[in-house]
Amino acid sequence: MWTVLLTLAVTTGVLGEVVDVRVNNDTESKFGFEVDYELNQFLLDGKPFRYVSGSFHYFRTPRQYWRDRLRKIRAAGLNAVSTYVEWSLHQPSENEWYWTGNADLMEFLNIAQEEDLFVLLRPGPYICAERDFGGLPYWLLSRVPDIRLRSSDPRYTKYVKIYLNELLELIRPYLRGNGGPIIMIQVENEYGSYGCDTQYTSWLRDTIKQKIGSKALLYTTDGSGANLLRCGFVPEVYATVDFGTNTNVTKNFEIMRLYQPRGPLVNSEFYPGWLSHWQEPFQRVQTAAVAKTLDDMLSLGASVNIYMFHGGTNFAYTAGANGNEGTYSPQLTSYDYDAPLTEAGDPTPKYFEIRNIVSKYLPLPNMSVPTASPKGDYGPVVLTPIVRLFEPRGRQLFETVVVEGSKPLTFEELNLPHWLVLYETDLAPSYSDPANLHAMVRDRALVYVDDHLIGTLSRSHNIYDVSIENPYGRKLKLLVENQGRLNYGSGLRDYKGLTEVLLNNARLPGPWKMTGFRLDYVDPLLSGSALSANGTLYDGPVVLRGDFVISGQPMDTYLNTVGWGKGVAFVNGRNLGRYWPLAGPQMTLYVPAPYLRTGQNQLVLVELEYVPTPREIKLQNEPILDYKARYSNSGDNSYNIRVLV
Repeated sequence: MWTVLLTLAVTTGVLGEVVDVRVNNDTESKFGFEVDYELNQFLLDGKPFRYVSGSFHYFRTPRQYWRDRLRKIRAAGLNAVSTYVEWSLHQPSENEWYWTGNADLMEFLNIAQEEDLFVLLRPGPYICAERDFGGLPYWLLSRVPDIRLRSSDPRYTKYVKIYLNELLELIRPYLRGNGGPIIMIQVENEYGSYGCDTQYTSWLRDTIKQKIGSKALLYTTDGSGANLLRCGFVPEVYATVDFGTNTNVTKNFEIMRLYQPRGPLVNSEFYPGWLSHWQEPFQRVQTAAVAKTLDDMLSLGASVNIYMFHGGTNFAYTAGANGNEGTYSPQLTSYDYDAPLTEAGDPTPKYFEIRNIVSKYLPLPNMSVPTASPKGDYGPVVLTPIVRLFEPRGRQLFETVVVEGSKPLTFEELNLPHWLVLYETDLAPSYSDPANLHAMVRDRALVYVDDHLIGTLSRSHNIYDVSIENPYGRKLKLLVENQGRLNYGSGLRDYKGLTEVLLNNARLPGPWKMTGFRLDYVDPLLSGSALSANGTLYDGPVVLRGDFVISGQPMDTYLNTVGWGKGVAFVNGRNLGRYWPLAGPQMTLYVPAPYLRTGQNQLVLVELEYVPTPREIKLQNEPILDYKARYSNSGDNSYNIRVLV
């Protein structure tokens, strides 16, 4: 901070009296965010300040809705918004940067400031966030197979520095010290839950400081355990904690005080809901518990960030997974999170209760209270199977890579970020009958012999073996699905595909043909001849198409997948994400109005396992995220039993 002192002779009634006039030549003297350690408070532009913030990730909501969601956060009385920055979104390949459209972080920051919200920025590089690979770009695994992630491994920090330099240069004008909305920047993310490489975290601190100086406050957040803060704490960085409801607030903050003895109390992730996985009940947190714990924290003068205030959607293949050695639980497409604002941005009773609590401590803005937006009930869509994925035309339409080799390659070795790889080889005529196929699959595989489905392998259920009858000289196919890379814990280096394939305990010699299906986007002009496909798809996945008409202005709607098997849905070429109704609990996929258009619209499903009769799917005006009567498909009980694994 600097000023220029000009000494002027000013006539004030006393001849020759000299008056100091300090002229401001830098916004730093007007803007800033810092800690008053003596009075245990934050200072915003030199004045006492505390924030009540809500987490909202720009990459989980269409750009067209950013202002709406931010305005609703402000209308609840909150004065800040917290967002992660997802490295993998902005650098999808080593030589490609993406900062436009739904990745236009700078526009998000502009809107936040226009809506009177300060910003807590969480750039990672690792963010967890229930996102694929915790937000790290998958290609790190293909560049350095034995890379030590989230560490001082120079093969890792080399790429981290490139990313941070690119990001921090772009956000420089948005720092509070420059008059922008960003008051705090997080260093890494809950690092105490992962490792204890203090050389790495100190290097991250210094790398960020080189770019931002003192124009925003650096902070860390960790779970409220002394063992977590021990490794998550970074010298010269403000240490905060996170915790949820039904807990002793005072005791949690006492743990923070072990490593941050002075300064304001902060809960950087207060959980009003929780994340959900496939094949488990949808997680909910009671509103009364949220209100009580929030009130307890605010009564102590704490600053709080509510994670999540609006969750949104893991469109396409962006959902991650939790697990460790021997366990694997992929997360839902929906990230509704039982948050105060629903997946579609509608206020819930929890929203209004939080607003009431916040109003006791901060003035409510002069804004109208939000209401739920109308939803489209567009009825059933008849779908026609038009191409089989394994047929030559199917491969031509969708394949991204074809490789032959002596052994199966991982998705990363094939430079394939996600969804499907088909592994094909021939079985020699000398195997015993029946033969046991053992394949270490990540994460799920449909096994075909001579183009007929014989079983399913599942990492989630530790099923890696299937029996093959009459194996002599037959063709073997394994269609492997990447269900999302681990986003939390020690197993982050989560390679996908086949890592080992044995028949009767002997390695299959190959050669192997590998066909990768990336399927990010489907051509809206996709067409083909009608096929016969109903029930269990024993001869492989099919692509189905249906058209529907919207007569007026499009509204948000929900695609009800009850009765179908497992796959991915596209509307007008846009990838809505994975569906898996027989696993549940999520039955509907959120369809934002910006993905629709007045007049003709196209729906495409890539269905892996089961097509119901009739081949219809419904666009309705209500979500189903916690369906209780799961595994209830009618007409093919053998399929119902098989898909549970």
